[in-house]
Amino acid sequence: MQAEKPEPASAQAYRELERLIVTLELAPGSVATEGALIDRLGLGRTPVREAIQRLAWEGLVEIRPRAGLAITPLHPGDWLRVLDARRGVEFVLARSAARFVTRDAAHQFHDAALAMQKAVVASDALAFLAAEKALHEALALAADNDFAARLAAPLQAHSRRFWFRYQRDAGLAASAELHVGLIQSILEHDEDAAAASVERLMAMLRSLAEATATR
Repeated sequence: MQAEKPEPASAQAYRELERLIVTLELAPGSVATEGALIDRLGLGRTPVREAIQRLAWEGLVEIRPRAGLAITPLHPGDWLRVLDARRGVEFVLARSAARFVTRDAAHQFHDAALAMQKAVVASDALAFLAAEKALHEALALAADNDFAARLAAPLQAHSRRFWFRYQRDAGLAASAELHVGLIQSILEHDEDAAAASVERLMAMLRSLAEATATR
């Protein structure tokens, strides 16, 4: 069995910075410096800079020349806009994943479902968030559509950040049930059921976002 290639330093930097932003360890509206992030991650200047550029393109940070990096603020009403943009591409990914899912992707889906269920038992929102990220990565792998996956990834990250900020205590079990239902539909190669699962999941998220926007 061939050993997996190590993840490039720039990908490591991106993954860790995205995690820090989504979990609010880098607080919305706060300002950081490139040097401080390099020290925090323990990676070189070039991979961290590349990660910052990608995060800026995705709208999670704003690069301010000579003034540092601003972590994008969270405005409750924007969650609805994120979901409006995300909904269509999620249907594409789910249907494609059900059609093309491979053994490797199936293993990733199984792992994500198990991690999600464990997070529910432990009432661990951080673990649930990591499991959801793993599910999104499995979906991107299974769908075999890089264009859709690249479009979806930043929207999924924004949505996870909104959920963690405003609704992480709202119904972990119900959310896990919907996500696991999506996984089961994909593993059964049922495109229509996968699309229906996405519809239910997006409706649930939209109800949470609407409640957040009217607080």
